Amino acid sequence: MRVAFATHDLKLVNAHFAGARTMVVYDVTAEGHRFLEAVQFDGGSAEDGVHSDTEDRIAPRLAALAGCAMVFVTGIGGPTAARVVNSRIHPVKLPREEPIVQVLERLEKSLRGTPPPWMRKLLQTAEAAEPVASQAQA
Repeated sequence: MRVAFATHDLKLVNAHFAGARTMVVYDVTAEGHRFLEAVQFDGGSAEDGVHSDTEDRIAPRLAALAGCAMVFVTGIGGPTAARVVNSRIHPVKLPREEPIVQVLERLEKSLRGTPPPWMRKLLQTAEAAEPVASQAQA
């Protein structure tokens, strides 16, 4: 399962979705995780929520997260969350900054055990999409 993290420093989940300078993407399984890519963005908004209305900061982030099942953030606005969900990505708002590796380890542990119902649904969706993605690359 592909997951993404909104970050400013590549180590912590410490960014608001629209203000993230970087989205880091990993592949996570019950056996471990593997770094896939770090996508950099220009024009992140200030964490105070004040930003220009002339620039769409969301569309490039959604495009970069295509194929991800989840994105972990420290904040996300309601309209943006709706766009993320409509892109078939589950936003997870963490209550405070947290090291990315700790979130990855928690996900692995959950995948080894009995994932919550919402995560099982994400896994089924991700597994159903994989054959389509591999056929498109062939």
